[in-house]
Amino acid sequence: MKDSIPVVTKENGRTNDPARTMAEILTVATHEFADKGLTGARIDEIAAATRTSKRMIYYYFGSKDGLYLAVLEEAYRRMRAIESDLHLDDLPPLEALVRLVEFTYDHHRDNEDFIRLVMNENIQRGDYLRQSTSIQQLNQNAIQSVRAVYDRGIAQGVFRPGLDPVDIHSAISAFTFFNVSNRHTFGVIFQDRVSQGKAQTLKREHVVELILRFVSH
Repeated sequence: MKDSIPVVTKENGRTNDPARTMAEILTVATHEFADKGLTGARIDEIAAATRTSKRMIYYYFGSKDGLYLAVLEEAYRRMRAIESDLHLDDLPPLEALVRLVEFTYDHHRDNEDFIRLVMNENIQRGDYLRQSTSIQQLNQNAIQSVRAVYDRGIAQGVFRPGLDPVDIHSAISAFTFFNVSNRHTFGVIFQDRVSQGKAQTLKREHVVELILRFVSH
């Protein structure tokens, strides 16, 4: 990304705040990449929706691939930033784990674009995610947070020993991710589970119970 400098665009004839412009581009690009994938997304459409130009997008992000990577990084950054505000260290371990599961469930349910981005990145075999040191660090921090809660639970005798924090993280991700990623196919197969609103393939309280049964004595 380029340094923030005032830019006057021909599209609107006014001076833009570069930080705001980049944020708007990322917002629109997030939906474009989530909806159409890396291959199907069009920079022209992102430029039109943000009242800027392809040239300006390339100035800020370097290329279509650079914009896609920036979208991935911002999506993970937002999630981990909110997660860090849960203050899990201030809660008893059982309550902290419940809060983490509920947050992850709500985040995924309310941010379907995030799920689609991750699905698309899996189609890319994680090639772009692998390039990002910031995402790797963010996810390591997430694992450390789970480890801290789990270790406190072991010390207090409420969690069973012998689990890997990555396995706990994976279990939480598996249930909450499936709830959104498979909502349409699941709804077609099981008509009584079709929802016109947010994903309800798995109920929130059931996911919490499943994780607690996995971790607790």
